Amino acid sequence: MKIIKTLAASVAVVAVAMCAVSMVSSRISSAPAGQEEFITAAESAINGVVSVKCYASSTPQYYSYDDPFMEFFFGGAPQRRQQQQEPQERPLGLGSGVIISTDGYIVTNNHVIDGADRLEVTLNDNRCFEAEVIGSDPATDLALIKIEADDLHPIKMGDSEDLRVGEWVLAVGNPFGFTSTVTSGIVSAKGRNISASTQHRAGASIESYIQTDAALNAGNSGGALVNLDGELVGINTAIYSQTGNYAGCSFAIPTSIVSKVVADIQDYGTVQRARLGIEFVELTPEIIREEGIEGVNAGIYVARVHRRTAAKEAGLDEGDVITSINGHPTHNIAQIQEAMAKCSPGQKATIEYYRDGTPLTSTVTLRSDEQASR
Repeated sequence: MKIIKTLAASVAVVAVAMCAVSMVSSRISSAPAGQEEFITAAESAINGVVSVKCYASSTPQYYSYDDPFMEFFFGGAPQRRQQQQEPQERPLGLGSGVIISTDGYIVTNNHVIDGADRLEVTLNDNRCFEAEVIGSDPATDLALIKIEADDLHPIKMGDSEDLRVGEWVLAVGNPFGFTSTVTSGIVSAKGRNISASTQHRAGASIESYIQTDAALNAGNSGGALVNLDGELVGINTAIYSQTGNYAGCSFAIPTSIVSKVVADIQDYGTVQRARLGIEFVELTPEIIREEGIEGVNAGIYVARVHRRTAAKEAGLDEGDVITSINGHPTHNIAQIQEAMAKCSPGQKATIEYYRDGTPLTSTVTLRSDEQASR
């Protein structure tokens, strides 16, 4: 497609454009309520999304070389000297981040800042600041960074649990370096596990994504997914594509997980992760048929219960089918991962499960990684 047009063609376009501006102005003034919601949400979210530039120092290189004059006059093996190259800074990548507090805390993806020696954050008003990494969690692909700045515009944290499939959402970020870009779409699915759905091993080990059809591309990582109230409901993280560019399937980490990870990093410096102490698989028609399971057709099949774990003390056994944790449905792997990701060690959890076709309920005190040992 030609971008540059001839001057004569441009002159002809001007008159048409002026008429179009008049018509657009009248349309905006009488825009339906739904459209005003989009505009308001976009305007409020743009100022809360930042550009994150990452830089890494190149490893110093040493060069050794032979000195033929030393060999000629003194004989023996050639003398070797080393010359050090001055370290140089190189761009590592570009992503997005979301301001979540007036004192400068910003959420982004772990893969955005991973390996960086220096972070530079650019606000929507073009102010630039050096950023400090407060903490990161590769398991959820989240990171918390901080800048020292005034007059920030954080995005209010929303509740991803309230999202409904078909609901409109906006994605805000910096695709291909184009700052303050807003795209729209609907919630296509919730509790999506990319690895399970595509047989492709993703970088994160905890996957319970919000799937949308809002356009995302390289540079959108770490940006905001907001509802029409302008509330943050997810951190944009990945796309599914055979070309590397947007193909209609975009994924965001829900705030139900983001809030817990951020709070733990701020309070403890690392994520406090609870464990049941079981090995499990998704219930399938094949498992139902082979194991003779009755009364339930969706859930998490307990394949093994480890000794001296919370699950063992709660009375869970091999062959049980877990259907919910704390009222949160666990019909697939993504849902049980999300339910557990929201929990902390020492917290009591209510587990609903089936055994031999009978629905049962048990209360369990969750343990940490170290406590849930085999």
